[in-house]
Amino acid sequence: MGMDSPLSLTALLALPLALLLALYVASRRSGACPSRKYPPVAGTILHQLLNYHRLMEYHTEHSRWHRTFRVLTPACNDVYTVDPANVEYVLKANFANYGKGAMMHDVMEDLLGDGIFNVDGARWRHQRKVASHEFSTRVLRDYSSAVFRDTAAELATIVAAAAGEEKVDVHDLLMRSTLESIFQVGFGVSLGAVFGSSSEEGLAFAKAFDDASEQVLYRFIDPLWKAKRLLNVLSEADMKRSVRTINNFVYAVIDRKIEQMGRDQKEFAKKEDILSRFLLETEQDPGCFDNKYLRDIILNFVIAGRDTTAGTLAWFLYVLCRNEAVQDRVAEEVRAATTGDRDVGAQEFAASLTEDAISKMQYLHAALTETLRLYPAIPVVSCQCHDAIGGRRISIPWCLLTAVAGCQVLLV
Repeated sequence: MGMDSPLSLTALLALPLALLLALYVASRRSGACPSRKYPPVAGTILHQLLNYHRLMEYHTEHSRWHRTFRVLTPACNDVYTVDPANVEYVLKANFANYGKGAMMHDVMEDLLGDGIFNVDGARWRHQRKVASHEFSTRVLRDYSSAVFRDTAAELATIVAAAAGEEKVDVHDLLMRSTLESIFQVGFGVSLGAVFGSSSEEGLAFAKAFDDASEQVLYRFIDPLWKAKRLLNVLSEADMKRSVRTINNFVYAVIDRKIEQMGRDQKEFAKKEDILSRFLLETEQDPGCFDNKYLRDIILNFVIAGRDTTAGTLAWFLYVLCRNEAVQDRVAEEVRAATTGDRDVGAQEFAASLTEDAISKMQYLHAALTETLRLYPAIPVVSCQCHDAIGGRRISIPWCLLTAVAGCQVLLV
C-alpha cells in the first residue's frame, strides 16, 4: 500500500501548528484548575510520528520512567499508564462508564463500520448476545474445529516441504492460514490463502484487508487524515480503494448466501458458518439486520480472529525455539494425547486433534497462556469515558508490551 511517510511534507507543515495548539489547550486547562495534578508530558504527536515504525517500543520506554504519562496532540491530552490500579478501575470498578468513544469510531468506521469492536450501547449488547449464543452452539464449535484442523494440515504440509535449507516466513504463513480459517468460519467461503490458490478476487480482498488494517492504525497518529480523506489524496485515497475492494467482495458473498437461503431454506439451515447463522436470525428479526450490518459484524470477527491468533502463534514458536526443554515437553505431551509413538502424516495427525485430546494438553495450554502474558495479542485497547471525571473526558486503552498487565489511559 502507498503508506505515506510519517515525515511527509504535508505532515511536517502541519506539525508546528498542531504542537502550538496542543500546548495552548494544555495551558488553558492547567490555568483553569492550577491545583490539579497532571501526569508528566513525555512527548507530542510529532514524537509519535517520528517513532511510528517502533511506536509500541516508544511507549514502553516511557513507561519505564513514568507509570503514567501524557502525549500532547492538537485535540487532546493522551495519557498512558501501566498502573494496574488504573486497569482495574476502568475495566472492572467503573467499567460501565467507559466505551469506544466517538474518536475511535470515526477512525475505524470505514473498515469496521458498526461491528462489535467499534460500537457501544444497544448495538454492542445485541451483537454480543447473538454472538454468545451462536458460539456456544455445538454446530459452530464442531464446524470451526474442522476448519482449523484442515488449515493446520495444509500449513504442516508447507512447512514440511521447506524442512531443508529453505527459509520460511512463519509469520506470513500464519497470517494467511488464520485468515483462511477465520474467513471460512465467518463466511463459509475458502480464500485459498494458504497455498496461494485463491481467486483473483480473493487475493485482492486479502491484500486490501491488510492495507486497510494498517491504514486504520496510522490514522490514530495522523492529525490530517480527515482532511486527506475529504480531498481523497495520499494514504486516504489508498484507504478508499482498499475499502471498496473489501466491500465488493464481502457484499458479493452476502448476496450469494441470501440467494442460497431463498432457494432452499431447510437446506440452508444446515449451514454452519457465522454469516449463515446470522442470516437465519434475520428471519426471526427482519428489522434488525441489513447487508451493511452483516458486513460489519463478520468483518469484526475476521479482524479479531486473524491478527490475534497469528501473532500469538508466531510469538509461541519464537519462545519455543529459545527454550528447547519446553519445546521437547510440549511435543511429548502432544504426541501422548494424539498418536502416541506412531509416525503419521499431517492429515492423520490433524484428525487426531479432537476436543478430548486437546483437553489433555495442559502443559501446552500453560505455555500458550505464558506467551500471551509476555506478548499480549492486543497491545492497545482504547476506551473513552462517557461522563466527565474531575471536569475532564477520559479515554483508556489496554496494556503495553510489558510483563505486568497494564493499560494506556487517554485523558482527553
